[in-house]
Amino acid sequence: MTKDDLLFLQCSWQRSFISYEFSNNHHKSNDLFELLLKHYAEPQRHYHTLQHLVECITKLELVYELLDYPHEVEVALWFHDAIYDVKGKENEHLSALWAKESLVAVNASTDEIDRIFSLIMATQHTHIPHTLDEQTLVDIDLSILGEEIDRFNQYDVQVRQEYAWVPEEVYRVKRAEILETFLARPFIYTTAYFRNHFEVRARQNLQRSILQLQL
Repeated sequence: MTKDDLLFLQCSWQRSFISYEFSNNHHKSNDLFELLLKHYAEPQRHYHTLQHLVECITKLELVYELLDYPHEVEVALWFHDAIYDVKGKENEHLSALWAKESLVAVNASTDEIDRIFSLIMATQHTHIPHTLDEQTLVDIDLSILGEEIDRFNQYDVQVRQEYAWVPEEVYRVKRAEILETFLARPFIYTTAYFRNHFEVRARQNLQRSILQLQL
């Protein structure tokens, strides 16, 4: 992580947590910030890293003013991959529980906690998100699919590294199946901004990746 990335994340942290009581307690706030950074830097991660977090928050800034509760989306982004066990099936739920625990500790409102919990759970990508904020957060999380070819190819490699324990033949079949589910959707992105800026390139990237997996 570069110094610029660290400064960027510090600014995001201060902005997103400014309304909470521990914003006035530097030690508590900084401890949670450092703990989250530590989690995103765990050795089993190759894609779900601080790079991904920085990219997500960068995308958020492009649509910040369009959201109903933008600081809640930013908090959700901070926590959405906080727990990441590559073999686990409860990552989003455990991440959402950590966020809930942290927000309860700083006396966030019940409605706010519930919304942030739902935002994080939406990144399971198992259903169409309901609210504008959920739709935007999911689109942000999927924006990597519509990145320029060099970054998308890097992402492809990073995902394979996270699943290095999976045999090559099995990985190729299962990964292609996952990517095909996105292609099968009428639209990959739900919101107008991400559909306009990422949809076409995402479909091109996915088609190319699937062909490579099928070689």
